[in-house]
Amino acid sequence: MRLDSVVMSTDTQVAPPDAKLDEGDHDRFAHYVIGGGEALMKSAVTGEPVIALCGKVWVPSRDPKKYPVCPECDEIQKNRDPNTIDG
Repeated sequence: MRLDSVVMSTDTQVAPPDAKLDEGDHDRFAHYVIGGGEALMKSAVTGEPVIALCGKVWVPSRDPKKYPVCPECDEIQKNRDPNTIDG
């Protein structure tokens, strides 16, 4: 599964300033991001953390294509209503 197939959203969400960044599993998995590509682009420009469907909060800095998809994000993504546009 490719990460660029994430449902895009106009409701970009980035982590609040007081959110605790995850320093763990995000290094081992690629995650689906709430807000999709728009949130990833904003993070790349501003350095603000993003929130994955599984709840992980981090600043993306690695190529997600090199990692397996997070099982929790994958399960959530599979069960999402394809007609839903919110993150």
